[in-house]
Amino acid sequence: MSEILVLVEHADGDVKKVTLELLTLARSLGEPSAVWAGPGYTDAAKAKLAEYGAGKIYVAESEEIADYVVAPKAELLAKLVSEASPAAVLVAATAEGKEIAGRLAIKTDSGVITDAVGLGEGFVADQSIFGGGVNVRSRVTKGTPIVAVRPNSTAPVAEPGAGAEEKVEIALSDAARGAKVVERVKQERGARPELTEAAIVVSGGRGVGSGENFSIIEKLADSLGAAVGASRAATDAGWYPHQFQVGQTGKTVSPQLYVAAGISGAIQHRAGMQTSKTIVVINKDSEAPIFEIADFGVVGDLFQVVPQLTEEIEKRK
Repeated sequence: MSEILVLVEHADGDVKKVTLELLTLARSLGEPSAVWAGPGYTDAAKAKLAEYGAGKIYVAESEEIADYVVAPKAELLAKLVSEASPAAVLVAATAEGKEIAGRLAIKTDSGVITDAVGLGEGFVADQSIFGGGVNVRSRVTKGTPIVAVRPNSTAPVAEPGAGAEEKVEIALSDAARGAKVVERVKQERGARPELTEAAIVVSGGRGVGSGENFSIIEKLADSLGAAVGASRAATDAGWYPHQFQVGQTGKTVSPQLYVAAGISGAIQHRAGMQTSKTIVVINKDSEAPIFEIADFGVVGDLFQVVPQLTEEIEKRK
């Protein structure tokens, strides 16, 4: 089977869930090879990557990779593409992942597809484009297909691989050292899952009315073990932090369940969540555009519906 490179997303030595999704997806198309960039590689990380099908693990532990912004990872992947001639390269469709994909495409003279929500035979990708208004199937026609896949597009399934390690040395170019990381501030994490990786997301919008009222959105999310999101209107109003904004200018999510409360469904918001597997809408306006993409809709006051929903969920635990 042909080799497919998968760039590992990791934090503090822990492999992120999106990498397991990419390995699962790669297994359906070829032989996955994980690419670890930067320090922090451990036996536990190796075991996790092998558990989800990595036949080979390229390990580049150079501290320099983490000292500079984005470019070193693109150079590492370009080196591996040149040496290993893989059938494709898969990365997570995060802000960083998409920039790496673009840089890699230039370096390897290849085509790139971003925000894929599926990938089939011949590396034909399913995409949602033009602000989420059109669904298309796309294929790279030049060079090595480079595909950035949205988190939660594929359910991770374990299937052991050999996990054979191969150390990779890389000498960074002066261009890759153009932007240096001078400080890191660790963000405190709560008990909720990360927004872009969560299997369930509960979001609030303009209809929530205030920052204080977002507590009912948080309570529903906590009852479901979900992440909390917000519309642009809510974040622009200062009701919820901008890092939780879902939409074209915020985070793109594709969870198994998306609950939208008090969100009208402007196209920029829909572009960031409409590939969710199941969409539940709570809105008092029966004409709200978001009902067009809802699997289940409740026309009602969110201040009555959401607390009742939370209470019922808690009863069934």
